[in-house]
Amino acid sequence: MTTGFQALDEPIRSRRNHWNNQLATHAQMRPDATAVRFRGTDTTWRQLHERSLKFADALARRGIGFGDRVLILALNYPEYLETVFGINALGAIAVPVNFRLTPPEVAYIVSDSGAKAIVTDTVLQPLAAAVRAQSPALETCIVIGGQSAPGANDLSVPGANDLSGDGVLGFDDLLAEDGAPHAPLDIAEDTPALIMYTSGTTGSPKGAVLSYANMNSQALTCIRALTMTQDSVGFCTSPLFHIAGLGSLAPAFLLGCKTVLHPLGAFDAGEFLDAVEREQATSAFCVPAQWQLICDHPTVRDRKLALEVLSWGAAPASDTVLRAMSDCFPNAVNVAVFGQTEMSPITCVLEGKDALRKLGSVGTPIPTIQTRIVDDEMNDVAPGEIGEIVYRGPTLMQGYWNKPEATAEAFAGGWFHSGDLVRRDADGFIYVVDRKKDMIISGGENIYCAEVENVLFAHPKIREAAVIGRAHEKWGEVPVAVVALTSADDTLTLAELTEFLNENLARYKHPKDLVLVAELPRNASGKVVKVQLRKDYSS
Repeated sequence: MTTGFQALDEPIRSRRNHWNNQLATHAQMRPDATAVRFRGTDTTWRQLHERSLKFADALARRGIGFGDRVLILALNYPEYLETVFGINALGAIAVPVNFRLTPPEVAYIVSDSGAKAIVTDTVLQPLAAAVRAQSPALETCIVIGGQSAPGANDLSVPGANDLSGDGVLGFDDLLAEDGAPHAPLDIAEDTPALIMYTSGTTGSPKGAVLSYANMNSQALTCIRALTMTQDSVGFCTSPLFHIAGLGSLAPAFLLGCKTVLHPLGAFDAGEFLDAVEREQATSAFCVPAQWQLICDHPTVRDRKLALEVLSWGAAPASDTVLRAMSDCFPNAVNVAVFGQTEMSPITCVLEGKDALRKLGSVGTPIPTIQTRIVDDEMNDVAPGEIGEIVYRGPTLMQGYWNKPEATAEAFAGGWFHSGDLVRRDADGFIYVVDRKKDMIISGGENIYCAEVENVLFAHPKIREAAVIGRAHEKWGEVPVAVVALTSADDTLTLAELTEFLNENLARYKHPKDLVLVAELPRNASGKVVKVQLRKDYSS
C-alpha cells in the first residue's frame, strides 16, 4: 500500500506511549520542574532523563541489549528510577527484587530470570556480595553510592563479603565515563518492561512479566481514581521493588507531576506526618497497618496537611482502621485500591464518596477490565454468592517468566485466575472474602479467614490478627487465631475471646485456639506471611 510519504524513524519512536517517551517529553517541555524529591533534594525532569540515558549508554557498552534482564537490589533512591529508565531505554527488562530476601532466595530469582547484571547500593553490598558468590552469571555489579561507604557492612548476611573484583563498578562513575552512546530504539508498547516477582506468601515467587502498555493502563487508572493533575504532589512510601511503588509512580511519569520519595526503613508515623506536612503532599498510599499507626499518632489531628486523597491496598483493612482514617482525615477522600502484581496491579477502586456507605468493600472493577465471579467449574455465581474473581484487560500481565505451566494454570479457561474469593452486592460492589488458598473447611462448612480476622480486629485489646487452619481429627480443620495485643500489659484468654465473638460470629467460625505473639510476620509489602504462621502454629 502506498502511503504518499516517507516514514521517518524519529517520528515513529516519538509516537510510542510508554514511560521512557513520557520522561523525554517532560524533559523537553518542563525541564526544570521537579520530578522526584528525596531527602530535601530535587531531581528535575531534565536531570532524570539525561542521567537515565547516560546509564543506558554505560550498560550498552557492557553488552546489555534488547530483552536482557538486569536485577535491581536497592533501597528507594532517585537512582533507582534512573536505573529502570536506563534499562528500558535499551529494550532490556528491569527486575526489581525484595532486599529482605535471603541470598539463596535472591539467587533463585537471578537464575530464574537469567539476569546478566545487578544494580545494588552501599547498604546492601553484603547481600549483593553473597548473591553474586552464588550467581556466576552476574558479570556486572553496579553500586549506587560508590563501592564503599560508612555503614555499608552493617547488614548481617551469613557468608557475605564486600563487593570486590572484576565487574564491580560505581553508579556515578558509569555516568561520568566517556564512550559511545547507545543506539536509539523503537520499542513497541507490548515489549516487556518489568519482571515483578510475586511476594511468595504461598510458595516460590513467580515473575509476572509486565509491558509498557500494562504500566500505561495502570497510570490512567490511578489518574482517574486519585483525581491526579500535573499539580499533584504524590508521596511514595512503598518500596520500589513492589508493584505498589512503581505502580504509584506510573501516573506521575505520565502527567509530569512531582513525587516525594520517602526513605525506606522501620516505618515511623511521626516521620511520615512530618514529611507529608513539610512537602505539602496531596496524596499518599500506605498499607492498612501503616495507616493504623498514623491514626494512632498523638499529633495527627494537629497537623497542617494538604492531603486530598488517602489510598490503601496490598492487604485487607479492618472496619476499625477505615473508621479511624475517616475520623483523623475528615477533609481527605479515602480511596481503596485492590488488585495484584499480575494486574499491574489495580483491578477495583472504592471511591471516597462510597468509603463509609460501602464499608468493607474494595469497590467496583475499573472501567478498562472485564471481570467475572465464578465457581470451580467456571460457572458464574449469582450476586451475593462467593466465587473466585477472574480478569481480562489491558493491565493483565503477559505471563509468568520461564513458567509455562504456571501461566497455563493461571489463564485456565481464557481468564486470569486471581485466587481471590469475593462476593458482589446488588450495586456491583466487590467484597473480598478470602484468598482461595486460605479458606478453611471445617466439618463441611467454609470458613473465610478474612471474615474472622475482621471481627477480631474490633476487639479493643487486639492490634493485629491472622487466622490459619489446623488439622483436626473430627472436623478436618479448625481455625486458630494468632494475634498481637495492643499493649504489652494486656492479657487475653481464649475464653474471653470466645465471649466477645459470641455476639459477632457464628460459633463454627470461632477460633479453637489462641496464640499470642509480639507481632505478626510480614513481608516488605505489608502482607502477613501465613506460610510462616502455618509452619509455626498449624500443629
